[in-house]
Amino acid sequence: MGRSSRKGGGGMPSQRQLRVGELVRKSLSECLTRGEIIDPYLEQFVISIAEVRMSPDLTLATAYVMPLGVPGEEDEIVAALNGHKKYLRGRLGRDLTLKHTPDLRFRYDETFDEASRIDALLDSPLVQRDLHHEEDDDASKNDTDDKQEPK
Repeated sequence: MGRSSRKGGGGMPSQRQLRVGELVRKSLSECLTRGEIIDPYLEQFVISIAEVRMSPDLTLATAYVMPLGVPGEEDEIVAALNGHKKYLRGRLGRDLTLKHTPDLRFRYDETFDEASRIDALLDSPLVQRDLHHEEDDDASKNDTDDKQEPK
């Protein structure tokens, strides 16, 4: 039941993966905040690192980034960050006390877009109609139940 039971599972990350991911996220965020990357294109934007997911063997860190206030520029910003990943990996090696410094990979964080899409769906007239229809059904059912109870 030891280590072999975890192999191949796509389940929950271990405590160590979560801890190292948070350390990597903090280090990358500080590096971006201090403007350590010399890139005129990236200096124009505020970039938030929402999450860093570590591979089970801690050799790969996937950083999910969210450029703030620049719709349509996400792919270019992610490509620019991926272009600087060698420098950032070296910076991580100095900041963290790990046996091996993980390789970096940057991805656009789509969770906010997905949340906005779900909100828009919930606010759509069809869903609102169905919600009000269900409320009306529940109210009429309760009225019928109330009338059938003896007093």
